[in-house]
Amino acid sequence: MSLHVIVGAGPLGTALARHLADSGEEVRVVTRSGGGPDHPRVERVRADATDAAELSRLARGAAALYNCANPPSYDTWEQHWPPLAASLMEAAELTGAVLAIGGCLYGYGPVEGPMHRDLPLAATDRKGRIRARIWQDALARHEQGALRVTEVRASDYIGTLNPTASYPELYAEQVRTKRRVFTFGDPDQVHSVTYIPDMARTLAAAAVDERAWGHPWHVPSPPAGTVRDLAADMAGEFGVAVPGVVKIPRPLLRTAFPFSPFLREMGELLYQWDFPYVIDAAATTEAFGVEATPWQEIVRSTAEGLSARAAAVSAGS
Repeated sequence: MSLHVIVGAGPLGTALARHLADSGEEVRVVTRSGGGPDHPRVERVRADATDAAELSRLARGAAALYNCANPPSYDTWEQHWPPLAASLMEAAELTGAVLAIGGCLYGYGPVEGPMHRDLPLAATDRKGRIRARIWQDALARHEQGALRVTEVRASDYIGTLNPTASYPELYAEQVRTKRRVFTFGDPDQVHSVTYIPDMARTLAAAAVDERAWGHPWHVPSPPAGTVRDLAADMAGEFGVAVPGVVKIPRPLLRTAFPFSPFLREMGELLYQWDFPYVIDAAATTEAFGVEATPWQEIVRSTAEGLSARAAAVSAGS
């Protein structure tokens, strides 16, 4: 039994904490609010993770320190990520805990063909450059022998049970409420999605396996499908009619950029929905034996979770 310290209690931090605790590990979740899952093996601590001294104190004796944080909005990444990433690196260096970063695919930028972990981090947009720098800075300190680090990269999340947390989840919620599905991209273009429990399992495996250190890894994800496919599959699970899927015209979307910092930032990522966006995680499965949860199981779990969430909100209103 080891101590694992997780910074962040969003969908990934919560799923990882539960996975580790259910596996018999001791877990400490660090957030500004003191939030996190309610579990007998999970300690929830209120602290500022950008305070490297305090984070080092909380991570003392830990086997791994996990970066599962996420700034509140795309337009605040440049403000929030650098000090947080720097603090996590310093804490990992001071305590000897493995730094395990929950990452994404943004750093690659537009690519041709499936995205595998050996591709260069060639993004030119702001968010892609920020995510690439987080990894490159940590890897440089790993190669200097100052710390041990690994990063696990996922595509868009599903299974968060929060329609505001990801686009696949938003599409599923629109289906549940019998609305048309609106998308920024081509509804018939294939796009990988990653199930949150699969992300948690992969991150937990990479953090404690020395073969993972110094390398990025991709999360095994179900075969890439289209937004139209997702809408049809969710409709079947919810027992509702298959909705229409509408692409928001780009000129209309761009008219909102001056008034919405979020949409303006999102505009830099629209390439992800205009061409095939497919994750290749064969190396992860070969190394750690982690496989993607079957798609129909993901659909069923997501539908059940969103329905339960809606019922709870309705009961509390």
